[in-house]
Amino acid sequence: MSKAIVFPGQGAQSIGMGKALADTYPAAKAVFDEVDEALDEKLSALIWEGEQDTLTLTQNAQPALMATSLAAMRALEAEGVAITDASFVAGHSLGEYSALAATGALSIADTARLLRTRGSAMQEAVPVGVGAMAALLGLDFETVQAVASEAAQGDVCQAANDNDPSQVVVSGHLGAVERALVIAKKKGAKRAVLLPVSAPFHCVLMEPAARVMADALGAVEINTPVVPVVANVRADAVSDPTAIRTLLVEQVTGSVRWRESVGFMAAQGVDTIWEVGAGKALSGMIRRIAREIVCSPVGTPEDIAKLEH
Repeated sequence: MSKAIVFPGQGAQSIGMGKALADTYPAAKAVFDEVDEALDEKLSALIWEGEQDTLTLTQNAQPALMATSLAAMRALEAEGVAITDASFVAGHSLGEYSALAATGALSIADTARLLRTRGSAMQEAVPVGVGAMAALLGLDFETVQAVASEAAQGDVCQAANDNDPSQVVVSGHLGAVERALVIAKKKGAKRAVLLPVSAPFHCVLMEPAARVMADALGAVEINTPVVPVVANVRADAVSDPTAIRTLLVEQVTGSVRWRESVGFMAAQGVDTIWEVGAGKALSGMIRRIAREIVCSPVGTPEDIAKLEH
């Protein structure tokens, strides 16, 4: 059995996530305490008792989801599961930071601060209402690239998230993304819907945020991860700290190549994937990409008790 561990991205957040882990495992509680201290605020109180709208703000959701993922990882470690039991780790967008923290490439405190910076920079890169993202269902990646190109008409419209064989997300200027919805339906999309996001992530409009992250990442230490990390923008494994730093900057404006990343892991013999953290969106994507992979969400003590390891 060859296993990979993956970490969710934005959209998986919910009030109360990670609370049962923190109540059950002291090592999980310590992660939330460490993130609170790094950010000099009680983010854990927002995660467990706050308002969903506030948690969903990009600058809150990103460190909150990382904290929950790392808490779940510490709970697994308390049960005798090491990150080094995995052949690969990966994460969807901000989840890549969780993967790097889990493998020791980044400290949890640095990761929390980087994600707070990343969330704020991404939010501030484009004024609210100027950009948008939309999910196009039932079209393959190449077709969506053609849709985006036709819809651009001088504006920005890019394929931002290649999530699975039937779900690709486009990102860019609002008008261009709205044109993409119409064109996608003409080309046979089963559904084409605007997403409730506050900025157009993973497109060239995020260039100001990429510059901010280049500075922020340049100021932190990045170690060699103890497990290879499958990078979003390359869809293959990296371990070199210099490459990791470069790819994290590219990731801000680059496509999340999730379908190819899962395909890469499957081609390397991975037959089991654990989705560690909040929600189970990645598990659904993985099943649509590689039906032969057994996928399990790991976000609660009950999930951990059910695992075979």
